[in-house]
Amino acid sequence: MTKKHMWTIISLTIISCLLMLIIEQGLQTTYFTKTIAKIILFLAVPLFYIRFILKEKILVFLNLKNIDITRLKTGFLFGILSFLIILVAYYVLKDFINAETIISDLKNRLHITPEIYIFIALYITFGNSLLEEFYFRGFIFLKIYQTNHKKLAYVFSAALFAIYHVAIFINWFNIWLIMLALIGLFTVGLIFNWLNTKSNNFLNSWILHILADIAIVAIGFYLYQIT
Repeated sequence: MTKKHMWTIISLTIISCLLMLIIEQGLQTTYFTKTIAKIILFLAVPLFYIRFILKEKILVFLNLKNIDITRLKTGFLFGILSFLIILVAYYVLKDFINAETIISDLKNRLHITPEIYIFIALYITFGNSLLEEFYFRGFIFLKIYQTNHKKLAYVFSAALFAIYHVAIFINWFNIWLIMLALIGLFTVGLIFNWLNTKSNNFLNSWILHILADIAIVAIGFYLYQIT
């Protein structure tokens, strides 16, 4: 991939995340509408760019042919660790988290009711995690990393990942928890990136992401029950 394509990907992904921020917080859309927009911006647009601009085969671009399963064990180990860390962090910080504000935002802004939460939880755990790992790690990090701009690849991908997620729940927490979340997500992004250098694809971070999301949606189930 040329330097020109690298900067195009950086510009394209910044614009996409800004559009998602507008859709998420500015337009106050439902979760379904937001998901459709995310699929277009985080999946359809990158796939179009890979196939018709870069003129590369998708699986080759993502290095998903001839996968070495033994290189994925690191993802499982870090995933289990992240699962435990998230649950412990929630237990420690739960007194500083306003559960009613979170559930109210999910119900009123995103229209996520307890009845459909199980389906949303399944999508978040397996579908959304795949979408984000393809986008932030497969499309952004690894391709920039392979141009030998390794520091830029690490910092840009992790920063965009953190800012995008903080924009989602900016109304849930006070400024100090938001800053803590921003630092935590940036650090997580760096770890995700590092994991994928071990397999040269985004599968390690996807495995970790799945296990982390299992802990998060479990907390969500608990919050719905206590509010």
